[in-house]
Amino acid sequence: MRQPYTIGPVLAYHGCDRAVASNVFENEANLVLSENPYDWLGSGIYFWVDSPIRALSWAVEKKNRGEIKKPYVIGAYITLGNCLNLTDIDTAREVKDAYSVMKEAYKFLDKPMPVNSRKTPDGTHIFRDLDCAVIETLHQMREDEGRIPYDTVLGVFEEGGELFDGSALREKSHIQIVVRNHSAIIAYLPVRNIDPAEFS
Repeated sequence: MRQPYTIGPVLAYHGCDRAVASNVFENEANLVLSENPYDWLGSGIYFWVDSPIRALSWAVEKKNRGEIKKPYVIGAYITLGNCLNLTDIDTAREVKDAYSVMKEAYKFLDKPMPVNSRKTPDGTHIFRDLDCAVIETLHQMREDEGRIPYDTVLGVFEEGGELFDGSALREKSHIQIVVRNHSAIIAYLPVRNIDPAEFS
């Protein structure tokens, strides 16, 4: 069983619209939890660990899709607290158990299971409906059993083409943290010397 606070505080980055950042810094507001059914680590506030450039490139992608106006990056100092660390083999059992419970529930209800979909040319699933549903089931199971809820979720996202011929390393692989409990965010920080024009 994982113990809380086994991973030290980390510096991570969130891509967003400049207006969102202004609201955070000027009004001391919190970022809003994402609750899309395809969010790969479940609901929460998504951050890229140690990669402001990756956060910015994601914000620029959203601008290019017409979803935001001015790409911006917010830094955050985060204490992971009680973390569902998907890089720890010990958590695999809990995730698999959640999948089994969810599968039985869908079978009982005679409903089709969610699926991961929309593959990129390199084989990466963009929409992670299945993964999201399993993670959310896991959180619900902990609540139903009266167990300590997870404050954060951490995972490695393998993405992009081969870094070089024959490599298992990927061009856009990254570590993400999802914050479910706002108190895990110690402080929001402005980020300097990043130019959105580099990714336009």
